[in-house]
Amino acid sequence: MVEAPEINPVKALLALPLIAVFLGTQQDPAFKLDINVDLVELHVTVTDGPQRSVGGLSKEHFKLYENRIPQEISVFRQEDLPISLGLVIDNSRSIESRKQRLDTAAVTFVRQSNPEDESFIIHFDDEARVSTEFTSSISGLETTLAGVKPFGQTAIYDAVILAVDKMESAKHQKKALLLITDGVDNVSKRTLDEAIESVRRSKVALYTVGLLSVSGGDKAETSLVQLAEASGGRAYFPSNVEQAATMIGQVARDLREQYTIGYFSTDPNRDGAWRSVRVEIAPPPGFPQKLNANYRYGYYGPEQ
Repeated sequence: MVEAPEINPVKALLALPLIAVFLGTQQDPAFKLDINVDLVELHVTVTDGPQRSVGGLSKEHFKLYENRIPQEISVFRQEDLPISLGLVIDNSRSIESRKQRLDTAAVTFVRQSNPEDESFIIHFDDEARVSTEFTSSISGLETTLAGVKPFGQTAIYDAVILAVDKMESAKHQKKALLLITDGVDNVSKRTLDEAIESVRRSKVALYTVGLLSVSGGDKAETSLVQLAEASGGRAYFPSNVEQAATMIGQVARDLREQYTIGYFSTDPNRDGAWRSVRVEIAPPPGFPQKLNANYRYGYYGPEQ
């Protein structure tokens, strides 16, 4: 006769909760294990006085605050993460004389990216439309850009909202938009406030490059700055196409060299309210003692 194995009473007691979970999943089809993790991630660009990216900082050189309350940094890394990119390109009549050179600069932006990146193109003139779906084919992007003929007016706000919506199907957690325009919005169906709110509710950094004319320049510059700042991106205002290409290259480098900082919010409320975020940097010896941090300055908290 085979004897029954001896059962350790302590091990049997520890196994009871696991058995209960297993039985629950088998007997109750509605049962689910719901783990709520409110991890907030920020992509932070650090620059010095001349606006050059600064690497080599460590976790202890950063301090994080949410609604002025210190937060413990749980995630910290600086690495070239793959990105989902959106090129949002002005196709209005006024861009025609500079189109080819700006298209080249936009493609160069993608060429400087991680091989795992994916990109799409949105063109805007009288309306905004997706010209190319997400792709890793640079030749495909070049073909699309070369095949579009400028006409019409400038629907910037519609294009921004469309681009943010398009990012819902992105495969990478890190997302960025590059908006290139030479004018002020004059035909969008949506408003600047709606575009800003769309950006604020997304996790997409928007970088704007405005080759602006004297007429309407102030109004256009203000709107591009507001859109960029709402997203944690930056606004650039080159005086010519050559400067624009240089600044677009700077955006590409900044995205490659960002710090990713994450924390679990100490705020227990689930009311969907806006939460402000602040990052402070204490540079170590040997670094410039005045460093600038660019990041998303807040987010909407979770809801029930």
